[in-house]
Amino acid sequence: MSKHFDIVVVGGGPGGYVAALKAGQMGARTAIVEKSHLGGTCLNNGCIPSKAILASAELLHHFQHAADLGITLEGKVSANWTTIQARKDTILQTLRGGIKGLLSARKVTLFQGRASLSGPGQIAIEQNGATQTITAGKTILAVGSVPSRIPGWPADPNIVCTSDEALHWKTLPKKLLIVGGGVIGCEFACMMQPLGVEVTIVEMLPQLLPNMDGQVAELLTKIFKKRGIQSHIATKIESLSIAGQNAVAKLSNGTTLEADRVLVATGRKPNTAEVGLSAIGLTADRGFVRVNDRMETSVKDCYCIGDANGRCLLAHAASAQGVVAVENALGHDRSADAPVPSAVYTFPEIAAVGMTADEARAKGRPISIGFFPLSHLGKAMAVADTEGFVKVIRDREGGQLLGVHMVGHNATECIGTATALLHKKASVQDVAEMVLAHPTISESLKEAAEDALSAGLHLPPRKVLRIASAEA
Repeated sequence: MSKHFDIVVVGGGPGGYVAALKAGQMGARTAIVEKSHLGGTCLNNGCIPSKAILASAELLHHFQHAADLGITLEGKVSANWTTIQARKDTILQTLRGGIKGLLSARKVTLFQGRASLSGPGQIAIEQNGATQTITAGKTILAVGSVPSRIPGWPADPNIVCTSDEALHWKTLPKKLLIVGGGVIGCEFACMMQPLGVEVTIVEMLPQLLPNMDGQVAELLTKIFKKRGIQSHIATKIESLSIAGQNAVAKLSNGTTLEADRVLVATGRKPNTAEVGLSAIGLTADRGFVRVNDRMETSVKDCYCIGDANGRCLLAHAASAQGVVAVENALGHDRSADAPVPSAVYTFPEIAAVGMTADEARAKGRPISIGFFPLSHLGKAMAVADTEGFVKVIRDREGGQLLGVHMVGHNATECIGTATALLHKKASVQDVAEMVLAHPTISESLKEAAEDALSAGLHLPPRKVLRIASAEA
């Protein structure tokens, strides 16, 4: 006998479980189906485990440079990888339990099993060889994404891994080759190097972090080089093979690399292949289920949120889309049009929201750029974290704030202020007139805004180019 729900959410990641909680909060009879652990990739194989390990690596990095702050450490400071992993696992278990408790408190019914669409408003759930069917007035697909793998490469997960395996390694490699210099690749490089791993990154495109501001990527490349992290930019891996216990990579620049582990960090693909889209007449575009700003698919009463719709492959975007989908499913009118910040948890951290300068120019926007280096900032000097800058993009005609790009200590926290200002369509003048606590890293946002207006007080005066008139 089938059970009927007002809303059924397929997938228990940051988009799915938040959607289910919102639906329960709004009084809908709600179910959520999850085939594995609650929290999805973000909690189990992404955001949270990587940040837990990065916290240990960053602490060790600071210990390694403690003498710069006048601190002498007696004896050898080393990392215990087993303890780091155990701490990470405890955090994951705690958060999974927390989500389960929240769902229960909102009276959301949890089904553990693999879900597939079996017809309009019908979801088949398979677990341990048995299948049951539930029905839904509205269905929200939150099936996420999976790491991309490179066809033809060795498949031994003990040597050639994705982030799914690498975050749960039982032992550390001696030499690590990271294929892909995007967010995942750069975070892993930063994570592994302080732990004594020899790290090399190979990136096919002309810069690390290809989707981010060029000055951000340039600075990170210099920081990596100073730490001994080798980066091969604009370079392809022509072949990858296994020789004994090592992988051997031949690069397009003629270099041959050997490593005992390879991390493939070349992006992610939508996890929609086995959801049964055809059963309800839903088609995919390169695996993505396309939606409008209301998160509606082309099929009535079916919504898709998070990585699977391809709009923005970030956990916090998925959560926001989940709320939008539920409110629309229950008769309200919401659009997912708020600016979404991005964050990279290297150290120093990187964060951005809005347009880059190149994107603004491509849209025909006349811009001015404000730039403030953290090396000029009192708080950055005090805490010995002076690597980085803040860059503000201003519409030169209308004065609007178009984008903010940050590298530095606590940048991922500071970007929240810029996101709120962008969301409220603030002008750069509004940003420059803010009063921010001193001494803080966030002051650099105000300083960069002032510079975008040629009004910075803690920078040398800008040189003004005067052009004589034709009549002169």
